[in-house]
Amino acid sequence: MAADPSETVEDLVAKSMLHQARLFAESYGGQGRLWQRPYAETRPRVASAIASVWFTAYPSSVITRSGDSVLKTLGDPQLWSALSSIGVRGIHTGPMKRAGGYRDGTYTPTIDGNFDRIGFEIDPAFGTSEEFVAVSRMAAAHNAVVVDDVIPAHTGKGPDFRLAEMNHSSYPGLYHMVEIPEEEWSNLPDVPEGRDAVNLPPATVDHLKERGLIVGQLQRVIFFEPGVKETDWSATGPVAGVDGKLRRWAYLHYFKEGQPSLNWLDPSFAAQQMIIGDALHSIDHMGARGLRLDANGFLGVERRIDGPAWSESHPLSVTGNALLAGMIRKAGGFSFQELNLTVDDIASMSKGGADLSYDFITRPAYHHALLTGDTEFLRLMLRTVHEFGIDPASLIHALQNHDELTTELVHFWTLHADDIYTFAGQTWQGRTLRMHLRDVIRERLSGAAAPYNLPFVTNGIACTTASVITAALGISDLTEIDEAAVERIRRVHLLLAMYNAFQPGVFALSGWDLVGALPLETRQVEHLMGDGDTRWIERGAYDLTGANPDEARSADGMPRARALYGPITEQLKDPSSFASQLKRLLAVRDAYGIAASRQTLIPDVAAPGLLVMVHELPDGRGTQVTALNFGAQVIDEVVTLPGTRPGPVVDMIAETVEGDLLETGELRISLEPYEGLSLRIIGNLPTL
Repeated sequence: MAADPSETVEDLVAKSMLHQARLFAESYGGQGRLWQRPYAETRPRVASAIASVWFTAYPSSVITRSGDSVLKTLGDPQLWSALSSIGVRGIHTGPMKRAGGYRDGTYTPTIDGNFDRIGFEIDPAFGTSEEFVAVSRMAAAHNAVVVDDVIPAHTGKGPDFRLAEMNHSSYPGLYHMVEIPEEEWSNLPDVPEGRDAVNLPPATVDHLKERGLIVGQLQRVIFFEPGVKETDWSATGPVAGVDGKLRRWAYLHYFKEGQPSLNWLDPSFAAQQMIIGDALHSIDHMGARGLRLDANGFLGVERRIDGPAWSESHPLSVTGNALLAGMIRKAGGFSFQELNLTVDDIASMSKGGADLSYDFITRPAYHHALLTGDTEFLRLMLRTVHEFGIDPASLIHALQNHDELTTELVHFWTLHADDIYTFAGQTWQGRTLRMHLRDVIRERLSGAAAPYNLPFVTNGIACTTASVITAALGISDLTEIDEAAVERIRRVHLLLAMYNAFQPGVFALSGWDLVGALPLETRQVEHLMGDGDTRWIERGAYDLTGANPDEARSADGMPRARALYGPITEQLKDPSSFASQLKRLLAVRDAYGIAASRQTLIPDVAAPGLLVMVHELPDGRGTQVTALNFGAQVIDEVVTLPGTRPGPVVDMIAETVEGDLLETGELRISLEPYEGLSLRIIGNLPTL
């Protein structure tokens, strides 16, 4: 790496996150404020009570008024009036701090949607720190909070990584990086022109492990792509150190080459200083109340004599998360984890770690239910939540997010690969069941059936919620969607919203959901997909308020997606629109405290498409039943609810009495295709 002759090492240090975090830390010592709140145990129901409905933004996809920044748009009073009217009580902004790289005195763009953080300041592509604070203030004015991001597993290749390459001070201790002796350089591939690193092939990784230099290959290669990323290790070219010595480094990256992994057990404890400093900066300086801990399951890696390194379910991840989440609670905030690992991992890392967890447990299952018209696997996963002692109220039940629809089903792939499960009248090993489910989802959600959705590496599908629905409805050509098709899509979209919202916990939806976004065409984002990342097709730009109807791209250059529903400000004028119907559903959810209820039963059913979830409402308001038809057939079925006190049965949405639950506990469920019901059984009133 050539050095910028005008930039000193001191200049680089001043720009580094580690240096800034150490400066922030000086203001906390000896202060009583960090001892006023409980912090050792997770407080999921306290966190979800603060904000039980979230709007999840994606900064790169926000269309702004001409001349406005993304943050000014997200702080717009008209937008907040609409969001608040729908029932939104939290905005997850997505990562907005500076990301990408820093090389030869120049900042380079993000390679992963700002999940490659290199600074604490707001990325100039999105606005200013003052504008972020203004969003926090506007949210507060509408009884809402801001949820920001901290990324404890890795950074981008910013000043911190460049200082580590130069072997400056404790910076190499930040990362899982190892100096490769010069006599081994001949075994490393050459770095191509214009690049600063090259992915190591498996044989090279094995050789370096045998030499005792690195821990070797990991349990799985996330984002595996032949010829692009075949292992989780890359090597730098020769870099001149602060001492003048040339060095080549091998460094770990669970994700992309430009996202070097942090080392959470190094004598310098530099990673802890930097990440905790980032979290406190978001709370104290930016006004955030909550923080996502992204990729927080990958904080520990350990060599094993035989086989791959221990890189998942590692105790260091549990310890690291307890430190970080505890500090966030100390500072008055809450945190959530987006952890696509086994249910065991989600459960163990929730004890003392993040307060809330993204619902990766049932998310692929409810998509499977929609695509097949059969809820058996979904019921299995809902029951698994309880088997592992997870409170459903600690989960964030979401529609679309920025990532692919993952079909990794890690629970069945790794720790429970040899366990036996009963499904579809057969017994399956976990690994075999996983492959079957993955193949079914992939076949129905992509390929000839839905060519507009694209596989993402080996275990996911890039798609929007709307394009999951079009695939389920058998629509293979998106250009043929007419008004009748939009009505069918909207109906199914509301069903999926009911599934996620009418159970305990947080309900999250994206801008893509609110406008009914379809995927972009491949040609529109082909320039972003050179590394095999097909997720860009699902991240089309959207205009939530119709402020700039003629703009074809977001401020960050993302092409506008086709929006089936249109701006939410216009939707709210139409009682039949998606936003207006969602508003009514969320009003019922809020009025009866469904988010704070306790799930008591997932009963067996006869109709393949039927799902029933039973909850005890808070404050003695009775028993609530969520009944959903994931299929295309009419359902008329009697379901038994043992142990439920009899009484009148009320349709909570229509506000009508539909009969009585008798002593036998039998409840009649009648549903049209893709219809949902929310029923309340009031056990303290007499039956007729």
